[in-house]
Amino acid sequence: MQRVRDMHFLGTILLAAMAIAGKPGMMAAQSPPPDGKIEQGSANIQLVSHVPLGRAFSVGDIEIEQELTRPYVYVSRWELGGVDILDISTPEKANIIYSWRIENAELHRGSGGTDGKYFKLNDRYYYVQALQFLQGGPDADLGAVVFDVTGLPDPAEIEEVGRIRAPDTPGGFHNLFAYKHSDGRVLLFATAAGPHANIYDMEKFLSGDPESGLIGRIPVPEFPCANQGMSSVYHDFYVAYHHETGQDRFYGASQPVGTYIFDISRPEDPGLLTSVACVPGVTRDHTFAVSPDGRYAIAESHLRYSPIRVYDLEPGLSGKTRIVDKPIGAWTADWKKHAHNLEMRWPYVFVANYMEGMQVFNMMDPTDPYTIGQFDTYDMPDSFAYGGGQSFFTEVANGAMGLDVRNADGLIVVSDFTTGFWAFRMDGFEGWNGEDWGMPNVSTVQDWENGPTGIRRTVFE
Repeated sequence: MQRVRDMHFLGTILLAAMAIAGKPGMMAAQSPPPDGKIEQGSANIQLVSHVPLGRAFSVGDIEIEQELTRPYVYVSRWELGGVDILDISTPEKANIIYSWRIENAELHRGSGGTDGKYFKLNDRYYYVQALQFLQGGPDADLGAVVFDVTGLPDPAEIEEVGRIRAPDTPGGFHNLFAYKHSDGRVLLFATAAGPHANIYDMEKFLSGDPESGLIGRIPVPEFPCANQGMSSVYHDFYVAYHHETGQDRFYGASQPVGTYIFDISRPEDPGLLTSVACVPGVTRDHTFAVSPDGRYAIAESHLRYSPIRVYDLEPGLSGKTRIVDKPIGAWTADWKKHAHNLEMRWPYVFVANYMEGMQVFNMMDPTDPYTIGQFDTYDMPDSFAYGGGQSFFTEVANGAMGLDVRNADGLIVVSDFTTGFWAFRMDGFEGWNGEDWGMPNVSTVQDWENGPTGIRRTVFE
């Protein structure tokens, strides 16, 4: 019976993916040009620069500072346990100006440098490098290293200011999210090798707090579907201010499955609002993003043959349903593969789509998203995948790993697992502000000076 159920599951996601692949507007991006020539990118995507970064599978996620006066990009170094900083003051001539690696790197085991985020606090700039090391080597309890990068571009001015350790959950942090809370605090959200996300007050951390500024944890709730047991860990998350309700909201994608939405207006006391779970054909949740008004969400499950799904959160948030369990739309670049990370700048979604490179789709109509641009950053054989291609999770895991968008001018940066750093521009996209689209100005980008626009400040005693 188990084999029958497995085949039914595979058939379901294959049919769904093939149906999505046939949507209008998508075939043009996937089909070869009539003259038979294979183009590396669509005509509306302009390559700005490319910097190779060494051997395959040594490149992790990417972060770009948002102020044009600070033209710096941070590329995490997978397996190497470190970060490279690039100067893009002249984007066409991007170059590495600083590299850091964990001491005694050859003794460490695990993914190494996975993700990184920057923040500004008290007129100084900081970068946090997430690290994941396994037991059996040094630093299994090390989650992140924090650097003061105010003095860039002078590498001699970069200073390590502290390390965040999580000895009760060894295995490090896979993902981070830096957030300017509506109460004025700069908070760092970190995954942990346990059934919760950690929340750190970075001002407390910088002041030498013995708990590294840890102020609370967001639990992974009991999975809402019958006989499914517990979800185990958060893999990734998105945090944003919701203007209509005045809430700070946390959206946590967990593995094995389920995305949970919490009110974290008081982060020390998070309250569950609703869940996206029990979705047919979805067995894990990887990455989640939400439209600026908080209504529509996109979710990527990091499974081969599985499209990015679009959800309407309103029924769950309004209490009409206990959980959201049906997508209203979906998108894929190639139904045989899958995406990794993404950034939403409504109505555009920029996708690091592994072997399909950087992809962009439009979700103005959430029920019918369609491809508008692409550039293939990956030029290795499809059989060359991270982990040796042993499962739905890894057999197409190579290529575009992460990406970020600079709102001020629309510059798009991509980190490719194998080919390194890339920078692009898209015709007609010269920057982003949600208000230009009739939306709140909400994305992963933070206003470190003022916090969310239009906030209703609440003071807790």
